[in-house]
Amino acid sequence: MHRSTDRFLTTHTGSLPRPDDLIRIMYAKEEGVPVDPDALAARFKEAVAAVVRKQAGAQVDLINDGEMSKPSYATYIKDRLDGFGGTGNTFVYQDVHEFPRLEKKVFGDPGRSRRKTPACNAPIAVRDKVAPQVDADNLASALSGVAATGGFMSAASPGVVSLFFRNDYYKDFESYIYAIADAMRHEYETVAKAGFVLQIDCPDLAMGRHIQYADLDLPAFRKRAQLHIEALNHALSGIPPEQLRMHLCWGNYEGPHHFDVPLADIIDIVFSARPAAISLEAANPRHAHEWALFETVKLPDGKVLIPGVLESKSNFIEHPELIAQRIGRYAKLVGRENVIAGSDCGYGTWVGQAAVDPDVVFAKLAAMAEGARIASREFWK
Repeated sequence: MHRSTDRFLTTHTGSLPRPDDLIRIMYAKEEGVPVDPDALAARFKEAVAAVVRKQAGAQVDLINDGEMSKPSYATYIKDRLDGFGGTGNTFVYQDVHEFPRLEKKVFGDPGRSRRKTPACNAPIAVRDKVAPQVDADNLASALSGVAATGGFMSAASPGVVSLFFRNDYYKDFESYIYAIADAMRHEYETVAKAGFVLQIDCPDLAMGRHIQYADLDLPAFRKRAQLHIEALNHALSGIPPEQLRMHLCWGNYEGPHHFDVPLADIIDIVFSARPAAISLEAANPRHAHEWALFETVKLPDGKVLIPGVLESKSNFIEHPELIAQRIGRYAKLVGRENVIAGSDCGYGTWVGQAAVDPDVVFAKLAAMAEGARIASREFWK
């Protein structure tokens, strides 16, 4: 984990806008249209190289592959693991369900409406051992041509896989989530062995409260979330905490979010996870106030916060001075060396999702870099 030593570093959550032609190819692939695998592999490599150059051009410090090869941050696992051949899953998001017109708008976007979430109906095992290594090789190749502080790659947590893919095979939930954890270990360790920081995406710990576990009370949800963490820690046991970061998310969609579980209700569970760094939403209207939690909650030794200083669903380009203020709030409470600036969530969570214009995305990232420089001048005089 690259830590701040003389300035605030910048990063983002993971997914970035994909080129239009790649979106069309990936739509076709998801819909079962035959696609030349060699041509697609070459296009992925080109897309990764291009998105790495754009991040470097925006002066982002900790860079990734933009998740170019994945149809989404979670559903890609159906292409890499055996066991997911059942019927599709359906979801009710408690907050937008109260607003039918908005619900139709939010979940009718081209990317989300095409997602495939077949239930688990057989033993889970690794099918494609090569894909994670190819992703790592593509990022390594792209990074060799730019100036960057470091690289990271993201992967789905066992918990978020259990959220999107219903269990129709294992005898109980604990057996199911540990089977996922054992299967995902290969991808996690492949990324780590390639020398990158591994980001684990964990919307299950927050968004899961108003989707997967909407029928549970808070104590029951916390108990289930703890099981998610235990399975995650099991899968990550071979990777040093300093090479790990996790992303906490309440759902990257433009909805009311008035059923979001407060950060205060889950922060102790989040801190029990193995990763040293925690990326969390901190800029949007439902969570921007939660910086104040750290006035009373101490950041555990060895942990780093990556608060979102950019919204991920708005085309507003945040003013660098506002970004500097957001960074400063956290730095004053948890220490300047324990803060890395980030984004609330991704900008290409699903292939074809385009809430933020692709050009605006990189302008926002550039504004974040400028805001980090302003904050650095205040905190590293």
